[in-house]
Amino acid sequence: MNQPQSLTDILNAYLRETGLEQTVLEQRLERLWPELMGKQVARLTEKVEIKDGVVHIKIRSAALRQQLFDCRGKVVEKLNKAVNANVIKSIRLT
Repeated sequence: MNQPQSLTDILNAYLRETGLEQTVLEQRLERLWPELMGKQVARLTEKVEIKDGVVHIKIRSAALRQQLFDCRGKVVEKLNKAVNANVIKSIRLT
């Protein structure tokens, strides 16, 4: 006999099947940016946009831009861990 599926499992399967999962996870990460990166980084971030696995970040501070560039691999890991998926492939800083 089949186990009943939770609504979450059903919705996640639907998102995967329709190709919307990536977009939904990207939007979730955009909203989570201040919480994940902290108040100081969020304050100096003008815009965060994620599209096709690339995080486009507009930064007000050259020093912060360099710091994020230097640790971009760790930032990618942190973002992917937050949604428990391999959503983010790279970061582009401007």
